[in-house]
Amino acid sequence: MATDYDAPRKTDEDASEESIEELKTRRHDKNSGKVDEDEAEAAESFELPGADLSHEELAVRVLPRQADEFTCSSCFLVHHRSQLADTKNGQLICRDCAA
Repeated sequence: MATDYDAPRKTDEDASEESIEELKTRRHDKNSGKVDEDEAEAAESFELPGADLSHEELAVRVLPRQADEFTCSSCFLVHHRSQLADTKNGQLICRDCAA
């Protein structure tokens, strides 16, 4: 990239004066004192396209815990026995919770 060495250079004092002037103009900006709208109120009016699922029912088939699975006593998720990390006082702990 070419540099114009003949162009006037700004000193540190000039740069700081400009930044102070910019701050002053921002302070007097008309929108700076404006209060943001209420997030909850804005969220009520916001709808995702095709997201009306009020008439839908969720159908999930729940299987009982299998013989090769355990329930972690820390996160209460069902894991395969290969995820068993430790047994503390007879309670099973998965690898994620033990880490």
